[in-house]
Amino acid sequence: MLSMAGDLRLALDVDHFAGCAGLEGPLDGWQRRVLEAGESKILLNCSRQAGKSTTAGLLACRTAVYEPGSLVLCVSPSLRQSGELFRKVLEYYHALPGKPRVVAESALRLELANGSRVVSLPGSEKTIRGYSKANLVVLDEASRIEDALIGSLRPMQAVAGRRRFVAMSTPFGRRGWFFERWRSADPGWLKVEIPAEQCPRISEEFLEEQERELGPLLFRQEYRCEFVDSAETLFATAVVERAFDASVRPLFGGTRAAA
Repeated sequence: MLSMAGDLRLALDVDHFAGCAGLEGPLDGWQRRVLEAGESKILLNCSRQAGKSTTAGLLACRTAVYEPGSLVLCVSPSLRQSGELFRKVLEYYHALPGKPRVVAESALRLELANGSRVVSLPGSEKTIRGYSKANLVVLDEASRIEDALIGSLRPMQAVAGRRRFVAMSTPFGRRGWFFERWRSADPGWLKVEIPAEQCPRISEEFLEEQERELGPLLFRQEYRCEFVDSAETLFATAVVERAFDASVRPLFGGTRAAA
């Protein structure tokens, strides 16, 4: 049984929470920033193995434990990925002292006595529809989730109290919802970029090896957080964009004309 002071520290100190949840080593600065964030919309452009699934699992667990009655939806592109993410949530939850008791637990769902629920779902519109008042939505590998599915998630938070929408991913080309949100000038999003060089657990030797094996384009995408065109692209996006001039008035409507 935790003392009142111990419970208060666990609720307010994210580093202490992560340690009690079983995380080995300290949180990275960006992970601490996300767990403490007051912003309602967050984009994380992450290198491979930067710790985004760890962050998602801790955030989901902390929300369910310390925000009674909350609904947490964790969405991944596939059933396998959803299962892996949910296992992290369960691992952190079961390691915590003084946590609310479990009412129901399954392979992809956790319901607690404080009224909170954590549901991990694969990226299918059929599995998503029907949920409402989601206090926290976490998109893992958001660049690989269908745009239409992401569009159907946002209305689920329309009548929630405190609501947060967190999308984390490595880039996947210069297309899709994640890319458009990242390059937009919308001030409503907190945007955090975490290239591999900022992750203390990834060595220079490993990165040099990966660059040789993957080639420059894929390496820049997977580890440098760059939105690059695929090798099959006939004309680079930058070349196409330079063919348009916003200062030229179009002849038949529209907003831009070819130079």
